[in-house]
Amino acid sequence: MRKTELLIPAGSLEVLKVAAVYGADAVYIGGEAFGLRAKAKNFSNDEIRQGIEFAHSRGVKVYITANILAHNEDLPGVEAYFKELKEIRPDALIISDPGVFLIAKKVLPDMEIHISTQANNTNYGTYCFWWDLGAKRVVSARELSLAEIRKIRQNIPDEMEIESFIHGAMCISYSGRCLLSNFLAGRDANQGACTHPCRWKYAVAEETRPGEYMPVYENERGTFLFNSKDLCMIEHVPELIEAGIDSFKIEGRMKTALYVAAVARTYRRAIDDYLTDPALYKQNLEWYKEEIGKCTVREFSTGFYFGKPTEENQIYENSTYIKNYTYLGTVEETDEAGWCRIEQKNKFSVGDEIEVMKPDGTNLTVQVRGIRSETGELQESAPHAKQILWIDLGAELAQYDILRCRVLEEGAC
Repeated sequence: MRKTELLIPAGSLEVLKVAAVYGADAVYIGGEAFGLRAKAKNFSNDEIRQGIEFAHSRGVKVYITANILAHNEDLPGVEAYFKELKEIRPDALIISDPGVFLIAKKVLPDMEIHISTQANNTNYGTYCFWWDLGAKRVVSARELSLAEIRKIRQNIPDEMEIESFIHGAMCISYSGRCLLSNFLAGRDANQGACTHPCRWKYAVAEETRPGEYMPVYENERGTFLFNSKDLCMIEHVPELIEAGIDSFKIEGRMKTALYVAAVARTYRRAIDDYLTDPALYKQNLEWYKEEIGKCTVREFSTGFYFGKPTEENQIYENSTYIKNYTYLGTVEETDEAGWCRIEQKNKFSVGDEIEVMKPDGTNLTVQVRGIRSETGELQESAPHAKQILWIDLGAELAQYDILRCRVLEEGAC
């Protein structure tokens, strides 16, 4: 059986560390240029160095995205950027553009290169083409079924790796090659500036009656015409492994540390349980589903893996996420009295019941017994985002434990 890698996204150094602690085998990140998440915080070169050092100390790899579809004016900058990465030494580059690929081979001849899903990798001939050029891995197009991936596995070199998205948001356009954002907002999705018009609500306006909007219905349920459900394959880990996929890729370089921790921890346990004993995987399936449900999500589907999606793979009523838990912060350190230091992300108060997520899969329900500011003043609540706080939860916590609370109807803990 092939070794299965869990590949987790990170949009900041904080999230990279959480991914590494919560079960990632590898993390993919974007630098400050040439990636497809220009609106993410992304990493400076110094942060990339720090991230690689932290990840490698835990046996985790770091891959850098450089997967734009480049224009002429991009190529000199790409070459300069790759010269900088030559000194930083990530474990691999993720590339979609053949011109960018050639620059990488020239500047970084010994660098491992992975071919992005944006390159429309739909058949074993394409995989072999990239292999012959020196690519180590190809990310499958999201439009492939498991049957197609199995056939690719049978027709490519055994040492070549297949990476596939198995969880996260889905794009309405073929392999993410979308022009809606370019047309409607003047921002190029294939240069990393997508405005996500697939999530907008649409209506028709008649030219001679400005201001009068008539709804456009795909069916009677709503007007979100391009709004796909999220992909979730937590119930199908055995099929993914048996298809010969080497790397399970999670989407979400703009997600929070809570999301990354919850998804990484859940898939880590599911993969390990199945490889230990398929019966153990079946036994714990409800726990995986429950934990994935605690993430901020849209409704779920299995994408193209078991055939082409139907109208049931769309969400027509709205484009909002389902949010069952709120991220409160990550434990940065603890003192001898048991208080823990966090950078607060959302409001909570003394007396609130919250949940502690631990990297080993344990969830601990605790009550907030005390809150004090960085300078020592006691507080009844923590209403200001990004405030440094010390809190007493009456339990023994450790660095990188994550605090979350269930969202009540009124939106508070």
